[in-house]
Amino acid sequence: MAYFVTGATGFVGKHLVKRLLKRKGQIYCLVRAESQDKLAECVETWGSKAKKRVVAVEGDLAAPNLGLSSKQLSELKGKVKHFYHLAAIYDLAADAQVQVDINVGGTRHAVTAASAMEAGCLHHVSSIAAAGMYNGVFREDMFEEAENLQDPYFRTKHESEGVVRRESKVPFRIYRPGIVVGDSRTGEMEKIDGPYYFFKLIQKMRNILPPWMPTIGIEGGRINIVPIDFVADAMDHISHVKGEDGGCFHLTDPKPRRVGEVLNTFARAGHAPQMTMRVDARMFGFIPKSVRQGVAMLAPVRRITQQVLNDLGIPREIMKFITYPTRFDSRETERVLKGTKIKVPPLSSYAEKLWDYWERNLDPDLFIDRSLSGQVRGKVVLVTGSSSGIGRAAALMLGRAGAKVMLVARKREKLEEVLAEIEAEGGEAYVYTANIADMTHCDELIDSVIADHGQVDVLVNNAGRSIRRSVMYSFDRFHDFERTMQLNYFGSLRLIMRALPSMMERRSGHIINISSIGVLSNAPRFSAYVASKAALDAFSRCASSELLDQGINFTTINMPLVRTPMIAPTKVYQSVPTISPEEAADFIKQAIIFKPVRIATRLGVFAQVGFALMPKVWQVLLNTAYRLFSDSSAAQGGAKRGQEKASQEQIAFASLMRGIHF
Repeated sequence: MAYFVTGATGFVGKHLVKRLLKRKGQIYCLVRAESQDKLAECVETWGSKAKKRVVAVEGDLAAPNLGLSSKQLSELKGKVKHFYHLAAIYDLAADAQVQVDINVGGTRHAVTAASAMEAGCLHHVSSIAAAGMYNGVFREDMFEEAENLQDPYFRTKHESEGVVRRESKVPFRIYRPGIVVGDSRTGEMEKIDGPYYFFKLIQKMRNILPPWMPTIGIEGGRINIVPIDFVADAMDHISHVKGEDGGCFHLTDPKPRRVGEVLNTFARAGHAPQMTMRVDARMFGFIPKSVRQGVAMLAPVRRITQQVLNDLGIPREIMKFITYPTRFDSRETERVLKGTKIKVPPLSSYAEKLWDYWERNLDPDLFIDRSLSGQVRGKVVLVTGSSSGIGRAAALMLGRAGAKVMLVARKREKLEEVLAEIEAEGGEAYVYTANIADMTHCDELIDSVIADHGQVDVLVNNAGRSIRRSVMYSFDRFHDFERTMQLNYFGSLRLIMRALPSMMERRSGHIINISSIGVLSNAPRFSAYVASKAALDAFSRCASSELLDQGINFTTINMPLVRTPMIAPTKVYQSVPTISPEEAADFIKQAIIFKPVRIATRLGVFAQVGFALMPKVWQVLLNTAYRLFSDSSAAQGGAKRGQEKASQEQIAFASLMRGIHF
């Protein structure tokens, strides 16, 4: 006795062959020439028996007789007792014509090949999708009753099953598995499919909310989930039971769960908050279909929906299962399996294994290159103010990561020192002197970099000026506001405006603006500085909305107090908590890798929320801080000497409001 298997290297195929190896007989596996290595890998995992009993048969599902020659068919004639046809496309999002060619055409070729071999029985693996969107209970003896087969996947699975029923000249058995998930004992799964598409949503909820937080979710139809070990065990057993030819077997869960129950089961497994209140999606059925379709076709609705689905990695096609109306009777399967230990385990008993395997092996985030080098190697990154402080630390970091670093500042000597450090570590950097407060210099800088290197991939607007002075000491110093705005806002803006045309032409670019936590906290004594940074923040928010679909990203970093030469004149800062330039550079690293809209500390976000919810209370708090600290003697114009050394009270307050400057 021998077996012939198509799709042996697929998920179901690998598990079925492993079971067939426990029986006697050669196992012939159809494999394309380019997939020989994949089969060889499977043989290694199947063990020593497989090396002797698994025989690779080169062919092609898309070719007549599976691409087998007359000689090959003749050699197999009369030998094959069981012909398993598993090869197919199991992908709702696959191209419609490809699904027709493989699912329908491939099945037809398998049928003719099985007939030419005079196989004892053709075992065709169909799917519950063959029922379409049947409204009610679909029995194992039903086929023609299938409804709503407009979806290419549903239609081709139905048509391929019809080919077997109508055209097979050898006895056949048909198996319709439910939505197949990983092994109930190990969690092993090959790819993201079915309920796995919602795991990223559950994971994001876990990262945002505590597990005890009640949430509102959605309820829908019943989805039929079965683990791969049940499917393989059931197929292996049923295919060897005598007297079942011509039968169709639903390899499904006799007690399927509703969508909301399934999601909550996985939420528990992932320690995420559960949907305490679930809104039944069918409630929206009272809205006329034409209205629902009309709203869904609105450009903003369509784009927002697609963006959310893309962020979560959920194909639009999977959403139809939310209101899946079909239930499956499996009495024939239960009859044949009676007396065995083969049955569908409850999802709750193995959900944790599925979740753990996904998070360790299949989570898409595991395959994202989160290294700085992976994002900037060979790219042109321009850093203003790179002769000292944050800019210098960022430039050194980028040089080590393999970026082409454009070093920009007013003094060449200091830039040359940074250049030497980068080159000593094997990096690549170039020096450009410019005064960012001079608009002509800004234009010449961008033009020169593009002329020399072809483009600017990342622009880091770091150069800036800070002035710590109360408004009461600024009445006759309007120029403080002008020069701060000139550098921090107009200079950065000029660089952005000059670099954008090239970025838009390439549909690629990233602009990172080093802002301040003061914009979020409304720090007293920094009205000039905060206003200039707030202006740049506001511009970026507006421009990013215009340029989002142009492939250009804006990131604002609301930096906390950093220990740089810029804060050195304020002696009190020597005794309060600050972060180092290297720690500040890490914020830039995160910006480049993840491209978020904003990066801020938790205290910064808290300050913004506090002011939004209780502005008067927040003002009282800041006024208290303002009175607790004092202006430096320089800020007071030398009128009287300010406190230069921090008191214990000031240190305690600064520690509580870590990173906010006063």
